[in-house]
Amino acid sequence: MAGQVQALRRRIRTVRSTKKIAKAQELVATSRIAKAQERVAASKPYSEAITRVLTALASNASVDNPLLLPRERVRRAGVLLITSDRGLAGAYNANAIRTAEQLISRLRADGKDVALYIVGRKGVGYYKFRNRPIEASWTGFSERPSFEDARLIGESLLEAFVAGADDTDANHGPDGIQGVDELHIVSTQFKSLMTQSAEARFLAPMQVEEREREPGLRPAYEFEPEAEELLDALLPKYLNTRIYAALLDSAASESASRRRAMKSASDNADDLLKRYTREMNSARQAAITQEISEIVGGVEALSAAGSDV
Repeated sequence: MAGQVQALRRRIRTVRSTKKIAKAQELVATSRIAKAQERVAASKPYSEAITRVLTALASNASVDNPLLLPRERVRRAGVLLITSDRGLAGAYNANAIRTAEQLISRLRADGKDVALYIVGRKGVGYYKFRNRPIEASWTGFSERPSFEDARLIGESLLEAFVAGADDTDANHGPDGIQGVDELHIVSTQFKSLMTQSAEARFLAPMQVEEREREPGLRPAYEFEPEAEELLDALLPKYLNTRIYAALLDSAASESASRRRAMKSASDNADDLLKRYTREMNSARQAAITQEISEIVGGVEALSAAGSDV
């Protein structure tokens, strides 16, 4: 009985220690959710403004930028997958990877090769473990991404997309670089503290709304330099902005998923503590009862021995 009580005490200490860790992780994740939401809100005015400007530019320029022109034949598609650097985030990474795998299956069913670009150590580890080729990867900032991180990713994707313009079935074109003909992004959309959903979206060629101008009316904007030149300069920034928005949304989703997972772990620890405490009290009570029984038995035996004398 004493051994059982000691074992239960060790379990209780272990569970209490685990609960402290889970609670600390939950509190950290909660604070990061608020910060991530603030960053998402702060980035929206810029995103909306650049979208309005690009819409106006597309309406006043001859659209021949490679980022806006669909390829006659799509041979290879690039997929950017955003995962986390750390674990303990519930189903966050599993959902993102599953969504990416579904997208990859659809692309291959359409006869397209797939080039994989990954953000986050968890995604990199998943595909490296399975010996799947990765074109490029970025790690170390999944919880707190910066616009510079998005810019570096955007540059790599843009380089691959532009390189794919001259590829043929026979070779990689004059530049000798195997590029991609379209770009997709798989990220997790933050909807609420309880709801986050992994989604696959089309990234390039980009679709900027063009508005036809009525004959005889002057354009609403006058651009300097020319609209075509501005369009060439702003489209890469627009691509970076979309990637940055996806990184911020994914960061908020990661923290929300980790908070939910840690809260569940903390609640489970409470349940275990109650159960182990009950078992320990029962074991102690049984041990005390047994000791009393042994004492009473010993007294009775001594009394019987004395009466015989």
